[in-house]
Amino acid sequence: MTLARVDPNFWAGRDVFVTGHTGFKGAWLSLWLQQMGAKVTGFSLASPTTPNLFEAAQIADGMTSVIGDVRDFELLVATLRKSRASIVFHLAAQSIVSEGYRLARETFAINLTGTVNLLEAIRECENIAAAVIITSDKCYAPSASATPLIEGDPLGGKDPYSASKSCAEIAVASWRHSFFTESQSTRIATARAGNVIGGGDWSVHRLLPDIARAFIANEALKLRMPNAIRPWQHVLDALSGYLQLAEKLCADDGVNFARAWNFGPVAADHLTALQVAERCAKLWGETARVEIAASNFQYETQNLRLDTALAHQLLNWYPTWSADEALRQTLSWYRQWPGASADTQRIRSMTVAQINEYDVHAATPLH
Repeated sequence: MTLARVDPNFWAGRDVFVTGHTGFKGAWLSLWLQQMGAKVTGFSLASPTTPNLFEAAQIADGMTSVIGDVRDFELLVATLRKSRASIVFHLAAQSIVSEGYRLARETFAINLTGTVNLLEAIRECENIAAAVIITSDKCYAPSASATPLIEGDPLGGKDPYSASKSCAEIAVASWRHSFFTESQSTRIATARAGNVIGGGDWSVHRLLPDIARAFIANEALKLRMPNAIRPWQHVLDALSGYLQLAEKLCADDGVNFARAWNFGPVAADHLTALQVAERCAKLWGETARVEIAASNFQYETQNLRLDTALAHQLLNWYPTWSADEALRQTLSWYRQWPGASADTQRIRSMTVAQINEYDVHAATPLH
């Protein structure tokens, strides 16, 4: 069987528009596209954390970076038109579950209205062949069982963040069936990735950044939901799915791929938070400590598993790095951070090195 992988020749010289390029996934995606020779325009608010990968690795140096808000329709349209992009990746979002409780109205405005604004902007730009809209695995209605979720399962996350992502999925499906039905219309797909990890994520209330902060400071990690099961995957595995999906959307039969897709790990890598923390502590060494927090300040789904059979069968996409390798790569990045934080070229180089290592391993993915 010939295994699919990201095609650098497809991306070389191609104009690409990325919303949310200052965020964790957006920065990794923008750097990977730069490495393949794409001409990238990013549109996003300033990075929400300090430090952040976008500034630390000087991602802006290899692209056109526009600081803007997806709620600003006029600026979004003007920037998208000026970019002359043929492919759009939409990653701009309020992406933290806990912030959804604190900023519920803003979460819906960014995640739903921002997505609708982008869809309308695409309608005004005739040269866009494909768009991949990134939502979340949390867009699904909570399941009472531990059965992995498939793309046709009911939507309807209950917390504000999850609900806003399910609404964005419904909006994309509505616009696709209402306004993108002609043979030459933009092909639009949505992507629902698992819990994505990797170096350079400094978000609050996310497990791997919390682990990195605690272990670097020689403090104990406080686990809120030790028994919560999640589909853990390295950021490059998720991004490889987005990139391969965009390539498929641009093919002659691309209309067949304009739908929702799950991208997640193999079944063995659906792990509890405690399993992830204990494996990280073992990788880090003797100073690493894990403790169970006395209480949890928010409600989250206890079991969340993704079925990625559709991506295997129709995209020929498979994850490349196991959870253990993803954790090793992630902690290797963070372990270098204290000595490299003031050296942007070193940070950029060590991030590019992981992209190159991933690309080498992509010839033998997990399945």
